[in-house]
Amino acid sequence: MNEVTRLYDEGGDELMSFEQFADRVSLLPGETGRLEPGRRIRILWGQDMLKDVLDGRYRAIICGVNDEDNSHGIIAQIVNLVTTSQWSVRSVTSYAKMFHDAVDIHAAGDKEPFVLKYDLDSLLILALLRPKGREHFTLGDFARGMRTVVKMIEGRRERLPIASVSFLGARSNRLQLDDGSEPSFETVLRTMYEAGYRGDVYPSPSMWRLGNVGVFPTYPFPEGVARMREGSS
Repeated sequence: MNEVTRLYDEGGDELMSFEQFADRVSLLPGETGRLEPGRRIRILWGQDMLKDVLDGRYRAIICGVNDEDNSHGIIAQIVNLVTTSQWSVRSVTSYAKMFHDAVDIHAAGDKEPFVLKYDLDSLLILALLRPKGREHFTLGDFARGMRTVVKMIEGRRERLPIASVSFLGARSNRLQLDDGSEPSFETVLRTMYEAGYRGDVYPSPSMWRLGNVGVFPTYPFPEGVARMREGSS
């Protein structure tokens, strides 16, 4: 008879029944098969990005920035927490505005968004600059920005490992479709993957409320997901 593995000591398994917790995720096993490098995006369910940054787990972080107000963005939290940083929330925004002003003069025809580098000494932030005069990123902006990021890290081992926010649920630099809604997390992952990105991604905190939906630890998702959508068993 096979013994069931216990997770907790002293009867903790019964106490920690998932029905008692409203905020949770239901993590499913990823697809098994041949092991190959550079084939997946890892999804950091249950992990805290800021704590991982402070613990030195990454050399580069991808997020958004704008030239108006970044006080509510993840970039503000990072520059405030990294003690070796000479950047402040105000200087982050000022640099973005200065860059936009320079583009208006010297490169007004260039496609946006641009990717700004903020060197915090122990960490490099690669920030997609929100297009001037807009309150959100479009999916096209996001795809172009991610392609630029991939070029910036290609062959640069000193910029790895790298992680990105999901750009969903953002307060300062929202990602938005033409109808004003947010894309799905799968659409965000697919856009990143097609751009060539193979780093880590942190889901937004709001996804903790989706415990009734199974989630996977990596992207691409197992082929069975597509088969189920097509009606196959």
